[in-house]
Amino acid sequence: MNKISFMKNVVFFFLVGVSLQLNGQNRRAPSYPLITHNPNFSIWSNTDQLTESVTAHWTGTNHSLLGMIDVDGKIYRFLGKEMPNYKTILPASDEGSYEVHYTKVQPQGDWKATNYDASTWQLGNAPIGDLVQKAKTILQSNEIWVRRTFEVLDPEGIDDLFLKLNHDDNIDIYLNGKKIYNKVGWTNTFEYIPLGEGEKKLLKSGKNVIAIHLRNTAGGRFLDFGLVDREIDRSATTLVAKQTNVEIGATQTIYHFTCGAIDLKLTFTSPLLMDNLEQLARPVSYISYQVNANDGKNHPVKVYLSAASDIAVYEPSQQVMAQQYNADQLSILKTGTIEQPILQKAADDMRIDWGYFYVAVPKKSQSVQFITPQKDAGDAFRNGVTASTAQRGRQLALNTVIPFGNVGKHPVTQYVALGYDELYSIQYFGKNLRPWWNLFGNEPIEKQLTIATNEYQRIIAQCEVFDKTLYADALKSGGEEYAHLCVLAYRQSIAAHTLVKSPEGEILWLSKENNSGGFINTVDVTYPSAPLYLIYNSKLLEGMLNGIFYFSESGRYAHPWAAHDLGTYPLANGQTYGEPMPVEESGNMIILTTAIAKAQGNAAYAKKHWEILTTWANYLVKEGLDPKNQLCTDDFAGHLARNANLSVKAIVGITCYAELANMLGYIDIAKKYRAIADGMVPEWMEMADAGDHYALTFDNKSTWSQKYNLVWDKVLDLQLFPQKVYDTEIAYYLSRQNKYGLPLDSRKDYTKNDWILWTATFANNEKDFRSLIDPVYVHAIETSSRVPLTDFYNSKTGIRENFKARSVVGGFYMKMFSDRLNNK
Repeated sequence: MNKISFMKNVVFFFLVGVSLQLNGQNRRAPSYPLITHNPNFSIWSNTDQLTESVTAHWTGTNHSLLGMIDVDGKIYRFLGKEMPNYKTILPASDEGSYEVHYTKVQPQGDWKATNYDASTWQLGNAPIGDLVQKAKTILQSNEIWVRRTFEVLDPEGIDDLFLKLNHDDNIDIYLNGKKIYNKVGWTNTFEYIPLGEGEKKLLKSGKNVIAIHLRNTAGGRFLDFGLVDREIDRSATTLVAKQTNVEIGATQTIYHFTCGAIDLKLTFTSPLLMDNLEQLARPVSYISYQVNANDGKNHPVKVYLSAASDIAVYEPSQQVMAQQYNADQLSILKTGTIEQPILQKAADDMRIDWGYFYVAVPKKSQSVQFITPQKDAGDAFRNGVTASTAQRGRQLALNTVIPFGNVGKHPVTQYVALGYDELYSIQYFGKNLRPWWNLFGNEPIEKQLTIATNEYQRIIAQCEVFDKTLYADALKSGGEEYAHLCVLAYRQSIAAHTLVKSPEGEILWLSKENNSGGFINTVDVTYPSAPLYLIYNSKLLEGMLNGIFYFSESGRYAHPWAAHDLGTYPLANGQTYGEPMPVEESGNMIILTTAIAKAQGNAAYAKKHWEILTTWANYLVKEGLDPKNQLCTDDFAGHLARNANLSVKAIVGITCYAELANMLGYIDIAKKYRAIADGMVPEWMEMADAGDHYALTFDNKSTWSQKYNLVWDKVLDLQLFPQKVYDTEIAYYLSRQNKYGLPLDSRKDYTKNDWILWTATFANNEKDFRSLIDPVYVHAIETSSRVPLTDFYNSKTGIRENFKARSVVGGFYMKMFSDRLNNK
C-alpha cells in the first residue's frame, strides 16, 4: 500500500469512528446480534438499551444472558434483565399434568358459569393441540370450548395475579363466569398476562372455574394455561449501568457503559470469517469486558455473567443437568437436557434440546464458577454467594464471577468464551452428520474452547480489521446507509446456516428458512442470499447447491426441474414444501452456478453437474418464456400465471447456461441457447410493455412489479436486455416508493428489502441507487418490529408482515458483488 492510500485509510477509519460515536445512542438496528453461530446458537437483544430486555433466541424465546458489575461494593446491571419469578397457583402442563372438560360443538346454556354441568363434555389431558409432539389431546377442529375446575385455599394471600398462557389462535377466557382476557392472534410460548384487582377478586376460596373458547383461523392449534402469583422483585436494589454508546460491526457488537466510577466496554464477538472454515465452524463466541476508572482513582471491580440453561432446551419445562469442571487451562460450566433427543424433531419455531452449552474462562483469571436455579442467580451475586446449589432441574443458571482487582485509569480486559456442542447437527438422507469441526467424532469441545482462548488476541484483532474493511468496501460501493445495511446483514445471514460435510465428502452449507416454514436448504432462499458468499467464499455457495444437485442426480427427485428444498431443518431427507416451483428453482440453480463460475474464473463446478443443468435449461426453454400458473419465490403472494419477472428469470437462466457452455468450450451449445434467449427478449418486451413500465403479468397492463431478476444481466455482464428496459423500470419505481421502500408489486403495500437492494443495483447512477436504498435504511432503524431484521414488511407502516432472522439479507451485498466482479 502506498503512503497516499495509507493516509486515506487512516482518515477514513477516523471519520467512521467519529460517525459511530455521534450516532451511538440513536437506534442502530431493530435487534442487536450478540451470539450468532447457527439457527440453534443465536442470541439477540431486541431493545436499544441492553438492560431493557431479557436476551432472546432469534425465535423470541428467552435465552437469558445476565451481566452485572460490582464497583466499590455497588452493583450495576449492564446486560439483560432478571426474569421475574412466579409462584404457581394453578399449574400449566410444564409444571404438572391436568385434565380439562372440552367440546368441539357450540355448547348450550351459560357454559362459562361456575355451576354449569359439563359432565357430557369430553375429558382430556392438557395441553391440547394438533402436534403429537406437544399435545396430549389432539385437536383438528377449528373451535373448542374448554372448562377447568380447581380449588384455591387462600385467594387473599395472592399478591400479583398473572394468567400463564400459550395459545394458537384467537382466545376468550372467563374466570367464574366473567371475561378476564381475550386476544386475536397467537403465541409461540408461555406469556404471563397481568390480571388486575378486579379479576383477582373473582377468585373464591374453594371451587373456581376457568372457561375458554379457542378459535383457529390459520396454521396450528394449541392451548395450555395456568395461574401464577408474581413474587416480589428482588432485583430492585440493583443499579442500572448507563449505556453511552453502541456500535455494530460485521462480527462484533460493542456497548459502552458508565458504572459509577468505572467505564465498561462490553464486546460480543462471533468470529465468522469465511476465509477460514475451521474458525467459521467452531461454535465459540466471546464476551469481552474492558474496564477502567473514569475518575483517576483505583476501585475494586468484579464482573458477573449468568447464562441460562434454557439456551440448551426446546422448552423451559425440560429437565437439565449442569456441572463445573476444569480442562487444560480452562474452568468450564456445562449444561444440557437429561433427555438428549438428538435430531428427533424438525420445525420452524424450535430450539435445540440436544448437545451441550458451555461457558469457559481461563483459570489464570481466577474466576469463580458455580450453578444455581435461575431465579436465585442475581441474589447469589448480590449476596456474595459463589457455591453451587443445583446440578439438575429446570431453568438453571451457569454463573461466572471474574475478579478484576483494583482498577485504575489503565484499561484491563478479561473475557469468557461461550460454546455449543451439537453432537450431531443435521440428518442428511437418513444419515446423522456431525458438525464440521468434529467430522469424525474424536474432537472434544474442550479442545475447541482451548484453541479459542489461546487464539483470543489474534482472532479479536482479525475481526476488528475485517469489520473495518467490510464497512469501507460497502461504503465505497453504496454510501453510508448501504454500508450500515450490509453490516446488519452479515452475522444474521451466516447464523441462519450450519456447516457440515456430506457422506460423499462435499461441503454442505445448509440454511434454515427462519420464520417462514423452517425448511432446510431452500433454493429460493439460497438465491437472494448468494451475493454475500460469492464475495467472501464461493465454496460456501457451492455448499448451498450441492445437496440440491445430489437430490436430483441420485434419482431421489425425479423431475425435470430443481427441487424447492431438502426437508425441514435439521432433517434434510427430501423436499417437504407442499409443491414445486419449477421455473423459479431451475432458474435459480443455473444462475447461481454461473455466478460461481464468474467468481472463480472457471466453470469446473458446472462441469460436474452438466447433465442436470442441461435438463433444467431445457425445461426453461420449454416453459419459461410465458410461465403457467406457478409459485415463485414470493409465494406469500400466491400463484400467478404469466409472471413477467419469473419469465425474466427463465431468460436469464437460459443465457447463463449458454455462458457456462462457452466457458467449458461447448461453443455450439453456447450459440444455440444464447440465440434462444436473445429471441425471447423482444417477445418479453412486447408482452410486458405497459407504456411507462413493464407489467406484473403479460395479460394485465395495469399492473407492475419489481423486476429484480434482471440484476444478473447487469452483474454478470450478459448484455441481454436493452438499457431502455432498465431506465423505464427505474424511473417508474422512483414514482412508486413509500416511506419504507418500494412495494414488491401493484397488488399490496408489502415489500421485500432484499429485492429492493437487487433492483437498486441495476440503477445506472448513484442518485437513483441511493434513492431506492435510503427508505430501506430508514426502515431498519425506525421499524417498530423489534426482531432480527425482517425482509418482508409493509412499505407504508414498516411493520413486518412475517419473517425474521432470515439468511436472505445476504442479498444486500449484490452491489458489492457487482462492483467486485466488474472491478469498480
